[in-house]
Amino acid sequence: MKKLVRITVVCAALSAVAFTGCRKTDKSAGDSSLAELKSRGVFVLGLDDSFPPLGFRDENNEIVGYDIDLAKEVAKRLGVEFKAQPIDWDAKEMELNTGKIDCIWNGFTITKERGDALAFTKPYLNNEQVLIVRNDSGIKSLADMKGKNVGLQSGSSAQEAVDGNASFASSLKKQIMFKDNVTALNDLTIGGVDGVVMDSVVADYSIAATGKPFTVIEEPLAQEEYGVAFRKSDAALRDEVQKQLEDMQKDGTVTAVSIKWFGRDISVIGR
Repeated sequence: MKKLVRITVVCAALSAVAFTGCRKTDKSAGDSSLAELKSRGVFVLGLDDSFPPLGFRDENNEIVGYDIDLAKEVAKRLGVEFKAQPIDWDAKEMELNTGKIDCIWNGFTITKERGDALAFTKPYLNNEQVLIVRNDSGIKSLADMKGKNVGLQSGSSAQEAVDGNASFASSLKKQIMFKDNVTALNDLTIGGVDGVVMDSVVADYSIAATGKPFTVIEEPLAQEEYGVAFRKSDAALRDEVQKQLEDMQKDGTVTAVSIKWFGRDISVIGR
């Protein structure tokens, strides 16, 4: 009798394990994010629209850029319309999780904390957080910023890079937060701050495009990778976007877009 009871208990346990496994499989298979997007017919990208050359407004007030060109092509291949939706960068995760946008695609740095909360694609660009100063500032290194003011975009990975470098952060007089990098650079022009920490991709483009007398200090604060972020529940949509990007890299589309904005192919998709 005891033997029979033991066998019954074991079988019940195995059945429970099998049932649990089935539920996990069903949950994965039940991700309808890609189907829902195609049914809705529009792919909504959330961005800071003052982040050249990845996403910004041109002289006609149209949102353009490297990320925009890639995302438009992905939307075309998915058979849906594309919409660029400017958002408050400080509230980007909230905008995504409340369903106002389908993804954050705007030089968004992959970090462990963000990776725990969001579903990222694989990296598509490499980046560094760098310090920009005026040519006449006399600042030649990070150490020269001791006792000076630095400008940062609020909620950006630049802020994380500065806070993550204890010796540099403690040497500063003050960290001044700005809504976007363009405003921070304007403040640097008039001497409101002594330096601005920002993405090297944006820094190099901005200096070349505006001709302003700025210098990038050759001592990065952090190495980074950019990815496209989706809700954790939208893995199916994330995976399809990743597939489209890899196909675009193979057929030369990504290379053409990269050359258009950077003069060379700096993509790391599939590499």
